[in-house]
Amino acid sequence: MKDSNYEAFRYTIFANKDARTEQVQKVETLTMMITKRTLPRRTILRGIGAAVSLPLLDAMVPALTATSKTAANPAKRLGVVYVPNGISMEYWTPEAEGTNFELTPILKPLAAYQDRLLITTGLKALWTPAHAGASTTFLTGAKGIPGEVAPVADISMDQVVAQEFGKQTQLASLELAIDGRANAGQCSGGHSCVYTNTISWRSRTTPLPMENNPRAVFERLFGDSTSTDPAARAARLKRDRSVLDSVTTKVADLKSAIGANDQVKIDEYLEGVRDAERRIQKAEEQGDVDLPALEQPEGIPAAFADHVKLMFDLQLLAYQIDLTRVTTFMLGREVSSRTYQEIGVRESHHPLSHHQYIPEKIELQSKINTYHMTMFRDYLNRLKATPDGDGSLLDHTMLLYGCGMSDSNAHSPLNIPVFVVGGPSVNIKGGRHLKYENDPPLANLMVTLIDKLGVPVENLGNSDARLKNISTLANV
Repeated sequence: MKDSNYEAFRYTIFANKDARTEQVQKVETLTMMITKRTLPRRTILRGIGAAVSLPLLDAMVPALTATSKTAANPAKRLGVVYVPNGISMEYWTPEAEGTNFELTPILKPLAAYQDRLLITTGLKALWTPAHAGASTTFLTGAKGIPGEVAPVADISMDQVVAQEFGKQTQLASLELAIDGRANAGQCSGGHSCVYTNTISWRSRTTPLPMENNPRAVFERLFGDSTSTDPAARAARLKRDRSVLDSVTTKVADLKSAIGANDQVKIDEYLEGVRDAERRIQKAEEQGDVDLPALEQPEGIPAAFADHVKLMFDLQLLAYQIDLTRVTTFMLGREVSSRTYQEIGVRESHHPLSHHQYIPEKIELQSKINTYHMTMFRDYLNRLKATPDGDGSLLDHTMLLYGCGMSDSNAHSPLNIPVFVVGGPSVNIKGGRHLKYENDPPLANLMVTLIDKLGVPVENLGNSDARLKNISTLANV
C-alpha cells in the first residue's frame, strides 16, 4: 500500500472516532502489520511545559518479521543502591558457600529473589578516611582520598557504564539520594562533605550531586526541557501541576491508534505517573503547612518510607520510558544520624553504628539494615511486575546493593557487604554465595559487572583482575 493511500485510509478510520468499532480497530492493526508501520520507540507526547515519553509498546515492535517476538531487544540497565554507616555483619553474612546458603536475618526479605541473588564476601575496599572513603571508593576503587582542597577520586563504575549506555538515552544517568546535599564544609575526617554525599564521579575531579527532591526529579523526567517558553511550563505547574492534563487529547488519539494490549500498558503507565505526581503534590502541600515561610516547598515526603518509595518509583518510570539506563541511589549519606523510631530504633544511626560490640546495639543496627532491605525488596517487586519486552524490567536490570564498610565500629574496609541481583539477560548467575580469599579489591567486582553489561573496560581504580564465577558461564 502506497503512503498516500495509507494516509487516506487512516484518515477515514480516524475521521469519526465516536463511530470507531472493534472491527475497524482490527483493520487498522492489520494495515500497520502489512505496511510494517510501527510507532517510533522515542514517541513523546508534548503538552504545555510537558514531555511525556512512552513505555515499550507492541506497536513499537516491527510486525511480520523474523524478529517480531524479540525486536524490542530490551536494553540492559544498571541500578546501584547504597546504604551508609556499615552493616551488622553477624546478621548479614551467610554461613554456607555456593548454592546451599540460608538467607540471614538482614537478607531474609529477599527470599522470593534468592535464585537471582549473588552474594560476594571477602572483598576489600582501599580507603582513608573512614566514612568519606567508604562512600567515595565504593564505585570508584580510588586509592584513598588525598589531602587536597579540591575533591579528588576517580571515575565511578556507574559513569563508565553511563558513557556507553547514555548514547542511546536522553539522560546518561540519574543520581538520587534521600538526604539533602551538604557540599560545603567538612563532614568526615576533616574532608569535604562532597565525599560523603555522593557515590558517583564523572571523572577524577568531578563528583556528581545526588538529587533528593522528588519534584526536581519528576520535572527532569517529564518537564519539557525543549520548550521555548519557560513561562508556559511554570503556568502549567501553578495551574494543575499535572503533566498528564496537558496531553490528554494526545493520549486519546494515541490510544485510538494502538491495540487493546497497548492500551492497557498505557493506562497502567500513566496511572503510575499520575500517582507519583499526586504524592509529590501532597508532600508540597504538607510542606506549605509545616513550613509556611517557604515560597517553594520541596516535594519531599515527611515520612522516610514514603520518600524512599517515591524515589524508587521515579527510577522505575525512568527505566520504563528508557529515559536513562543507569541510576544510583543513596538511602542515606555516610555519617547520617537519622533516627528510625517507626521501627523502634530511637538512637541516631551513626552513633549506633559505633556499638562497641554490645549485642543489643548490634541488633538495633541490624533492624535498620533489615528495614532498608524491605524497601529494596518492594522495589524489586515493582520491577518484576512491570513488563519490558518479552519479560519484566527486573529481568533486564542488574542491581548492585551494598555499603562501603563492614564492621562499622572498627570502620573496617574488609569483607565489604555487597550483592548483585540479576539474571541471564545481564549474564549473572544468581542463587549463590561466593566467598573470595586473599582480599581481592572491591573494584574487581565493579570491573566484572561492567564487563557483564557489555561495556569495554580495562580497569577501574585499584582493580587488578576480574572476579571468577560471576556469570552464567563456568569460571567466568
